[in-house]
Amino acid sequence: MSEQPANYSANAVAPSPIELTIPDDCAGSRLDQALARLLPDFSRNRLARWIRRHQVTLDGQPAVPRRKVWGGEKIRVVPAPEPHEIAFRPQDIPLDIVFEDEALLVVNKPAGLVVHPGSGNWQGTMLNALLKHAPQLAHLPRAGIVHRLDKDTSGLLVVAKTLSAHADLVRQLQARSVTREYLAVVHGRVARDGKVDAPVGRHPVNRKRMAVVARGKPAITHYQVVERFAQATLLRCRLETGRTHQIRVHLSSIGHPLIGDPVYGGKKAGARLGTVPFSRQALHAEKLALVHPSTRRTRIWHAGLPRDMRELIAALSAS
Repeated sequence: MSEQPANYSANAVAPSPIELTIPDDCAGSRLDQALARLLPDFSRNRLARWIRRHQVTLDGQPAVPRRKVWGGEKIRVVPAPEPHEIAFRPQDIPLDIVFEDEALLVVNKPAGLVVHPGSGNWQGTMLNALLKHAPQLAHLPRAGIVHRLDKDTSGLLVVAKTLSAHADLVRQLQARSVTREYLAVVHGRVARDGKVDAPVGRHPVNRKRMAVVARGKPAITHYQVVERFAQATLLRCRLETGRTHQIRVHLSSIGHPLIGDPVYGGKKAGARLGTVPFSRQALHAEKLALVHPSTRRTRIWHAGLPRDMRELIAALSAS
């Protein structure tokens, strides 16, 4: 049913290996000590990590840090930069650009593309793609990115191309004057339009999740029924605030989690609606409206549903 996410990290450049011969004056030293002497540009901690990760071989065999060397041994080191050192490198990743001028970029992000580098996703992000497309973004905070979408959420994102545009967009987001509307397919039949006004913060037990918690930040999501199916509902959601995972948390809190949501779907996450499987949260940022920082005119952009969500809705209608 759903398309397989692209491997956006596949075009990372592999580092060139370093080949050394242990000199005689290192005889009797431990390997890690000899490497620290021969490769002074790298810290001892970094060299130790490379050894632990089997990026160093001694005479063709995985190296052991405390092994003694006696001179003449052949060392091969495959350097690897620390993740944060490569996070802001340009990468040739295609972008679906909906709009671009001197101040703004509006991008239709595909599902599977991480927006900003972070733990576990240091390369292959939309930020890396933006730096390739517009190198001047390297001089802006977060390469001009002022708001995000989850990795497996598709749809519209705005990116600032100048410092003044960045500041203006941040002010609009803080003033809640940016319109962001999403299409969501949820479990169950939602009876009527409504609003969830519930604070969102870190889950008290599982810190990798968000939850409705009393001490969370204020969060408001409006939802409108677009179409009902036998076991699901298509909703249009409008954000007043932009908390992490807000729509996913709010809809789950009222008993209608997103189809395919592995984190907030509970037992329903892996369920099948009849013959309909879906491997990501069924959420798409369909509409974006804001005041253009330069012209001061309201601009509105739309992005049609991606194929996997169109197929999901068609299958639900048929069933």
